[in-house]
Formats: sequence, structure tokens, C-alpha cells
Amino acid sequence: MTDHLPPCPDCASTFTYEMDALLVCPECGHEWTPEAEAVVRDSVGNVLADGDTVTVIKDLKVKGSSAVVKVGTKVRGIRLVAGDHDIDCKVPGIGQMGLKSAFVKKVSD
Repeated sequence: MTDHLPPCPDCASTFTYEMDALLVCPECGHEWTPEAEAVVRDSVGNVLADGDTVTVIKDLKVKGSSAVVKVGTKVRGIRLVAGDHDIDCKVPGIGQMGLKSAFVKKVSD
């Protein structure tokens, strides 16, 4: 019965069980909500994946610099990460940075 449930994130116990909307570890007492696989979408609702190519839809100021990522900048080979800025990428002319998916649009190559 516990074969499909993930182990406890605190103690790695495999004896987790469901209690209403929570998962519970009987060994350490930790309770958590099961997280569904996060789907990252661009500004128009297209699903993004690692390796996609996107374009920037708005001028973006680079924090700590006077540089600006201009509208229409094409960014190739994105990598999805967890967090507020959910895209890691290398922007041409700027370098490595994190972007929010709300400011990009997926393009087909």
C-alpha cells in the first residue's frame, strides 16, 4: 500500500501513509502535502521544457547592472529550476542569469 507514496523528506522512512490531504511519517511525526509535478508555462500558456528556445516579451533590467535584456531577445537551451526565477539560461550579450517564465514566450525552431 505504501509502494506509491514517497519516503519522508525528514527521516527518509518508507512507512509513510495518507491522512486526508496530508502524508504522514509514523516514525518522526512529520506531516507534508504531496506535491504534484510542477508544470512551467510561458506568458501565453505554452508548457516549457528543458532545452526549449524562448524569446523575451518585455525589456528586463539586469539587477546590479545597467544592462537591459531587450524585447525579442532569443534565448536557446533553457533549463527549468525550482524557485521564483524558474528558468536558468545564458542570455546573449549578458551571460548566465535567471528569468521568470511570465516574461518569455516559447518559439518553435
